[in-house]
Amino acid sequence: MSEALLSIRDLSVAFAQGGEQTLAVDRVSFDIAPGETVALVGESGSGKSVTALSVLKLLPYPAASHPSGQILYGGRDLLAGDERELRRVRGNEITMIFQEPMTSLNPLHTIEKQIGEVLKLHRGMGDAQARARTLELLAQVGIQEPERRLQAFPHQLSGGQRQRVMIAMALANEPKLLIADEPTTALDVTVQAQILALLARLRRENDMSMLFITHDLGIVRKVADRVCVMTGGRIVESGPTETIFSRPQHAYTRHLLAAEPKGEPPRPDPNAEKVMEGERIKVWFPIKKGLLRRTVDHVKGVDGVDVTVRAGQTLGVVGESGSGKTTLGLALSRMIASQGEIRFAGARIDDRSFRQMRPLRRQMQIVFQDPYGSLSPRMSVAEIIQEGLRIHEPRLSAEERDRMVVDVLEEVGLDPAARFRYPHEFSGGQRQRIAIARAMILKPRFVMLDEPTSALDMSVQAQVVDLLRDLQRRHDLAYLFISHDLKVVRALANEVIVMRAGKVVEAGTAEQIFHSPKTDYTKALIAAAFDIEAVPGGVVSE
Repeated sequence: MSEALLSIRDLSVAFAQGGEQTLAVDRVSFDIAPGETVALVGESGSGKSVTALSVLKLLPYPAASHPSGQILYGGRDLLAGDERELRRVRGNEITMIFQEPMTSLNPLHTIEKQIGEVLKLHRGMGDAQARARTLELLAQVGIQEPERRLQAFPHQLSGGQRQRVMIAMALANEPKLLIADEPTTALDVTVQAQILALLARLRRENDMSMLFITHDLGIVRKVADRVCVMTGGRIVESGPTETIFSRPQHAYTRHLLAAEPKGEPPRPDPNAEKVMEGERIKVWFPIKKGLLRRTVDHVKGVDGVDVTVRAGQTLGVVGESGSGKTTLGLALSRMIASQGEIRFAGARIDDRSFRQMRPLRRQMQIVFQDPYGSLSPRMSVAEIIQEGLRIHEPRLSAEERDRMVVDVLEEVGLDPAARFRYPHEFSGGQRQRIAIARAMILKPRFVMLDEPTSALDMSVQAQVVDLLRDLQRRHDLAYLFISHDLKVVRALANEVIVMRAGKVVEAGTAEQIFHSPKTDYTKALIAAAFDIEAVPGGVVSE
């Protein structure tokens, strides 16, 4: 289209590996008009991000190549442009928000320096101007007390806060086109709604266009004017958003629309054995100031929380980033120091040293949010899964360990023949299954699941939920399931606690929490997750 801001025509992307060419994107074409949002939707490996990275030539060249196609922006073919021309466009006229902020932000620089660098480089601002604009941007994307965050480093922020910083950096120069690659994947449902509303407002005010990449069709319906559905490197269906949702033509589109965690959580059993108990759990982090680094205050990560997790049952812990969910789980697992009584299988463990806890570690396992970060890239899958056995079962022979690895890989639905491969050779869902296998091989009684499905495609989420439910039923596992995704919590948990600022604001059975929430905070979480009105007495209906 002549009026298009960006026009992608017959774009193909190939990667060279071992002397062979693998086609990742196959003759993709679409246009983005000024002020329009186009969503590129599909599961991991469909070619969405590769297409987006091609726009600014951010792929690893020369390993990546373009056998065909043009990317026309303002009448210029960006694929044919030189580096000088691309530098003028990147970060100024076209910017990008990446999915994983922890790997995109520089761990050695403060937030002020990283956002300020963009403003100084592209706008020529001085220190004072850049600082004022940085504060404005941080407030705009919902960072609380932005003045206090200026000197923070990325590791000192929650995942949601880091993503908001990335969005602030991308919006700093008021671009004409914003490429958003899964920008809300790691965010709480309420924050997600705020960010989507913010992006929509900025788009209207600045007549900005967006290329929105996601696997979450619920988001697409809120933000996109048009949708392109990708699978296997090709666009299999495209059209106006409402048409795609109301009258999907392709089988793959219908598959995406139907993908959502389903099934029933375990039936509540108040007489089941108490595996993990916590009473008046406190985790306070000291705030130190001055030359002598005296403690002047505390950040109350967890502030007087009581929990009970029973055998064969799942306790869901929900709340926004920074509410204390993960801190509570780490305290119960004795991974961080805490105050209050903690009992595991009826025995006090809060007074045990690190050495005294070691025999219990095999019975208390953790599955982390990001499997790519929690799996060593230098170890094969077999070595990763065996690592716990080497520590806790040193008398086992190599053959016995290998046999156990084969058995647990089959149990989590992976081909045992793949055990000699490395984590980077697997999809996100497969990597999470490897992380689950690593925990399950030690036959634990208690498993802390820290956002284990948040970075996965919707259909893969549903598969992992089914797997976790099946493993729990077979092994009578006690789960502490930490998540901001209430749809997944509803499918897995029979008891739920809602946390905010380190405290429990509401607790009860899953049925009570989802169908009769009492606090405004819980109602807001449920409204954002299920796209309903946050009205008094609002319920979640099937």
